[in-house]
Formats: sequence, structure tokens, C-alpha cells
Amino acid sequence: MADLKEYQAKRDFTRTAEPAGKVARSKKAAAAAGGGLFVIHKHAARRLHYDLRLEHGGVLWSWAVTRGPSLDPHEKRLAVHVEDHPLDYAPFEGTIPKGEYGGGSVIVWDEGRWLPEHDPEKGMKKGHLDFELDGHKLKGKWHLVRLRPRPGEKRNNWLLIKSDDAYARPDEDILEEEPRSVKSGLTVEEVGAGKTVKGKKPRVWHSNRPDSGKDGTTKPAAPGFIEPQLATLQREAPGGADWLHEVKFDGYRMQAVIAGTDVRLLTRSGLDWTERFGPAIVAALAGLKCKDAVIDGEIVVLGGNGISSFPLLQADLSAGRTDRFLYYAFDLMYLDGEDLRGEPLVERKEALRQLLEGQGDDSPLRFSEHFTEPGRVMLKHACRMGLEGVVSKRADAPYRSGRGLDWIKSKCTLSQEFVIGGYLPSDKTGRGLKSLLVGYNEGGRLNYAGRVGTGFSVKIADDLKARLNRLKTPARPFDAAVPDSRQAVWVKPELVAQVEFRSWTADRILRHASFQGLREDKPAEEVVQEKPKAAKNAKPAGVKTSVTLSSPDKLLWPQEKISKRDLLGHYELVWPRMKPFVVERPLALVRAPDGVEGQRFFQKHASPGMSDHILRSRDPEDGEEILYIKDFDGLAALVQIGVVEVHIWGATIDRIDTPDQVVFDLDPDEGIGADKVRDAALDIRARLNELAMPAFVKVSGGKGYHVVVPLKPKAGWDEVKGFAHDFAKAMEQAEPERFTATLSKKARKGRIFIDYLRNGRGSTTVAPYSSRAKKGATVALPVRWDEVEAGIAPDAFPLGGKATLKRLAQDDPWADFFGKGKVLNRK
Repeated sequence: MADLKEYQAKRDFTRTAEPAGKVARSKKAAAAAGGGLFVIHKHAARRLHYDLRLEHGGVLWSWAVTRGPSLDPHEKRLAVHVEDHPLDYAPFEGTIPKGEYGGGSVIVWDEGRWLPEHDPEKGMKKGHLDFELDGHKLKGKWHLVRLRPRPGEKRNNWLLIKSDDAYARPDEDILEEEPRSVKSGLTVEEVGAGKTVKGKKPRVWHSNRPDSGKDGTTKPAAPGFIEPQLATLQREAPGGADWLHEVKFDGYRMQAVIAGTDVRLLTRSGLDWTERFGPAIVAALAGLKCKDAVIDGEIVVLGGNGISSFPLLQADLSAGRTDRFLYYAFDLMYLDGEDLRGEPLVERKEALRQLLEGQGDDSPLRFSEHFTEPGRVMLKHACRMGLEGVVSKRADAPYRSGRGLDWIKSKCTLSQEFVIGGYLPSDKTGRGLKSLLVGYNEGGRLNYAGRVGTGFSVKIADDLKARLNRLKTPARPFDAAVPDSRQAVWVKPELVAQVEFRSWTADRILRHASFQGLREDKPAEEVVQEKPKAAKNAKPAGVKTSVTLSSPDKLLWPQEKISKRDLLGHYELVWPRMKPFVVERPLALVRAPDGVEGQRFFQKHASPGMSDHILRSRDPEDGEEILYIKDFDGLAALVQIGVVEVHIWGATIDRIDTPDQVVFDLDPDEGIGADKVRDAALDIRARLNELAMPAFVKVSGGKGYHVVVPLKPKAGWDEVKGFAHDFAKAMEQAEPERFTATLSKKARKGRIFIDYLRNGRGSTTVAPYSSRAKKGATVALPVRWDEVEAGIAPDAFPLGGKATLKRLAQDDPWADFFGKGKVLNRK
């Protein structure tokens, strides 16, 4: 039976405002046996955490989620089961006094209803709860899984995991995007500083479900502000017949709420901007043939080319000019007492089209047409026309508030909001400022993103300087130092600028940035760096492959945050160089379907379900099956099945008995430094030069180097392996204190094993440019000998790292590898 003894024993209710509470015994509580309310408190105690509370048995089951909930199904968040709390704790918001249990500020970060899939009592005993949340920020299916306690561990540890459903948002941080209370609109820091909602308009959150009537039937809520559906930024527009594509407007997102003749225009955060846009749009909306409606759209000003222009919109607002404003309507959520959000998009748009019928050419109302051409074609056309991009929407999807994958935006040019943290005054007469210093929020800090020095007229620059001067502050608002900022004027980070730019540098600084206008509809604290995501089941741009990655965001190297998409992008980059070493050559594969930290296995033969792009052949010697690929589709298919290392034979399929290379793999004993392994590689090169044998080198991505000799494919395996053995043995005999040609650990002690065994029939070595299943996600990369002489480390090149990209931008050190091949002559 539930009780609150532990909860009450930990608190002094003469000092804390927390409710003492009691176990609820009402019929309402009993009905909650199958679910009930849930709440998540954001709690800035000694350590910031989030408390998940689920109503059951007249109390709130409670877990302290140390890092907060994540919408990414691949993220498993530790949740410590703590004492039950009273039901009247759910709306608690305030500050627990210092010295009291849990001292610190608390806000209601999210709230709503929860519904278990199975008996919750049995789930608690079993240690596995499956349930659904319907909150303002968290929705869909979730799991709580209890961990087996370690010896001596007292905490009752669980994991909170998001199910991979329509509400999953891989790579998004809901904690950073939505830091405020759903009750007061305040942040936990503001509550800790003693702020209240007095004099501050709290953010209003609205339920997406209809209200219940007294007779138990549902009735639509009266029309009011609806949290808008938002699009997710991706590099490519999705294709397929189930998508509609619309022009991406460059204006202000505005929700029109109509109740009789009363019309309000609300921003995406619910602010009333009706008066700002003049009477024409309001009058046109009031004249529509409906009793009430809620319409989603965008207010724009068109330039002379007929394309929406945010700078022109800003200029008209500043000048008080309202005659050029147009309202493009693209969705209809509510009409004549009926909630349409559950209807498919195509049906909502058809109802919207009919509602707007009869508007003359002089009307400021426009219907946003959609197109069914493939997304990439639509985006290409949009970019040619000078548009900002396209918004692609699933034709059969309902209207879902919040950001999701039913709406995808893809842009032609990069553009986003930035927080203004300062400016550099102009040194020229007649100009107010030289450039703005802008940034974005990340992890509670304001990161510097660079300067914006174009896009201003003289008047705009003067107006901006005047507004910024009213926000002057002596303290730099950016987290880190700003280069060349001795003349900078720092300001409170409250104004938001819309900025168009060409690209980001590797250090996340803007290139070729141009000011477009101020964004007064978006709070500064909500501005973060927009990071495009590739679409689900996507291919990297420019890859000519018919293979589609499933779960492209699946992390193969979790610690390094390297996904399947990242690996395929690496192979796309190196394919012209890698191709001669992997095409039509017998392969062996290291697979890690659950990432390199999970189970790994070596595979040389086909398995059920393997792609047809991974080809099969028979070894003429023993009839064993051999795997090989013939093009980039084959390599992409390897990535799809989680191959993290590609190993190759030293021969091709068509000349399988005559190798075309000799490999010496330098494998040092534990404790031998990289400098000694490097010297060994150089000594092997010198010895090969004496034999007139060309020597190429690659870093292994691990502890050693591979010295490789190209051959004309004439000699057989026994002859090639014999040469490699004799060579390694000669090195051992010349310097037995440094080298060994014996595989055993005992013989290797304190020495470097010259592994000649890679040259036997059926033996393999890691392919040039292959990734390695090692810490750091390193790459086996061909290098020049002078780079080895200069001290390059065997694990110097992480996948996608700066050093790797720099090396790939230089000459190909193995460009003439096979052209240098010699006929092996052991006489």
C-alpha cells in the first residue's frame, strides 16, 4: 500500500513550501490505477536534474532523471527511483530553502497524462514499465527499465528510454529547446532569482485534445491559440508520392484566430501582433464565410521579382507601411466548431481552399499552393528562382504541434536567427556601426558565431546602433573571448537578428554573413544553431548509389558520435582512391550491427538477407564461398549491415592465385613506443630499397604501420609468402633485440612482430581507407614516407577529423601503386 512516510520524514514543512500531502483515497485516485497525471519537475538542487512523476495508487511514483529525458531512442537516461510524492506536489513550483532536503529551485517543466500499456503494479515488480505520455513537450511511447544492482549499491537505478515512434526526435535536445515552465513560463534560474509571473506574460500551453462534455461526449474547444507544427531542417527534400511540397516563405509565421467578427493574429509563441499589420488582412479574414476558424500561415512582402523578402517586410514594419502585407494561408486547424487537426493534411488544405475561394486579386489573402513533383526537383526549381527553399509535408498526416518529421524544410541558402551580443562602431563618417557581433545558445552559454558587416542601409545601421546603445553592458555576453574586440561595445543579449550566410567554418564561425532584419517574434534564449539533418533512410548528397541506409543516424562509434551516415560519407569522399584496392577482390568483414561497443564478429561468407550488391563467388581451390563487391553500391551495402572494417585479400577475383602485393604489418609488443615502430617501418623501407622493391606505407589506425610492396601478379601464394617469411626472418636475425618473425606473445616480448602471415592464401589485411573498430574511429590511411619521417602516429587520422580531411585534400600517395609493381624474383 502506498504511503508518504519517507517523503514526510525528509522534510520540515515549517521551512519548505512543499505540500505535506496525504495518500489520495478518492474515486478519482482509484480510477488512476490505469494511468493518470504525469509531471516532470526541473530541479536545480545540488545537481540539476529532472524528476519524473507518475500518478498511481493515490501518490506520485517518482524517479530522478539525472540528465533529463531525451527524445532520441538511442539515448538511455539514468532514472533513480526515489520516494513517492503526494498528488498535490504535481503543480509545485518555487524554491526549496537551502539546507532542506532537495534545496533549490523547481519548475513544472512538463505535465499531462500517462497511460500504461500493461498492469503498472506488475511492471514495477518486474522492473519494466511500458507507457504512453501525452504532455506539452513529451509524447508517445516510453520505457522505464530497472537495472540489476551492483554489489553494495543502494540506489534503485532504472533507465528512461524513448520508443522509436512518430514522436521520436533523434539528435534534438528538447531540454535546450524548451527550458521554460509550462505553468509559469519561467526558467528554473528565474524562479531561483525570485521572479514571478507578475508583470510577465507566461507562455500559454494548450491541450491538443477536445474537452469532455457533462454527458461524457467530446466537444471541440473554443478556437484559441494552438501551438504550431514546426518543420525539421534537412539537407534534402524528401521524395515519394506521399509528400506535398510548398514554397518556403521568408516572413513572419502567423496564426489567424477568427471568432465571429473578432480576428487576432498571433505569433508562433502566442503573442498578439494584430495591430502591427494594419486593417486589410484583419478585414479580409473577418469577411470569410465562417463562424470561427484557426488558420496557419505566413505574412510576407513580395519583392519586384514576386519572391517574399524578409528585409522588405522589416522595412515596411519600421516605416509603418501596411499596404504590401500578404497573408499566405497553408493550413486549417479549426473551422465552424470542428477540430480538424486529426484530419489528413490534403483534406485540411482542400477545406482551406474552399474557405478562401472568391478572394479577388486585390485581396491580401492567398492560398499556399502545393506541388507533387519529387522533392529534389522542387528544391532545385525553388533555388533557381531565388526562393529560400521548400517545406515538404506528409499528405496523410494530422496536424501535430511541435517539431517533427511530418514537416521537412530544406533551404537553398543558409539563413537563421542569431543573438546580438555587441557591435563594432564604424570608423567612417555617417555610418552608425561597422558590424554586429552575434552568437547562439548552447548548453547554457552564448557561443560567439562571428561578425555581420553587410546588409545595412545607413538608416538601418543608425537605428540599430541607437537600439543597441540602450542595452549597453560592461560585461562580454559571449562565453569565450572574441577576436579583435578591443573596440567592441557589449550589449545585453536580447535582440535577435535574421542573418543570411554562405557557410560555417570548421570553428563554427559564419562566412559571408549579411543582415536581413530583426526578429522580434523569437525570444533570444530560444536561438540555437540550426543543424540540418539528413532524412530518415537517406543517402549522403552526391553519392551515386541505389543503396538506402536504414537508421542512418545509428551510432557505430557511440563515444565519437559517428553514425552509419557519417561512415558512408567518408567512403564517398575516398572512393576514387579506395576503389582499386577493394573492387573485385575477396573480402573479410568486421561487423558491429549495434556499434563497436556491442558485439563484433568476423564474416567471410554470405548470410541470409545480405544485399545483392555484395556479390558471391566460389574459391576454385576448396569451393568455399567468397564475398566481393564491384562498385560503390557494394561498399554502401557493407555500411548498411554495420561493417566497421573492410579486410582484403592480396589478389583479385579473376587472378585469385597470383597476389598483386606483399604486406608487412608491424605489430609492437605492449609498452613499445610509436617512435620505435616508426623507425622500424623506415628500416624495412631501406632494406626493400636495397632489394629494388618499391615500398608504400599506410598508418594502420591502430598501433602500427603497414609497409606494402606492389607486385605484378605472376608469382603464386607460396612463393609470395615464402619471400615475406624470409624477409621478416632476415630482419629478426639482423636485430633480434628489436624484431621477431614469430607470432607467439612470448617471442614478441619487448620486440616488434613483423607479421608476414598476411600474405598466405585466404589471409587478409585491412583495406586502405577503411575505418577501424577502435577507440577514436580511426582510419587506415595511406601516407607519404616523409610524413612518417616527420613523426606521424599510426592512429593520427580519425574518421571525419580535421587531420584526415587535410590529408585527403593533398596528393594521393598511392596514386601509382599498381603501376610500380615488380615481378617477384627470389633468385
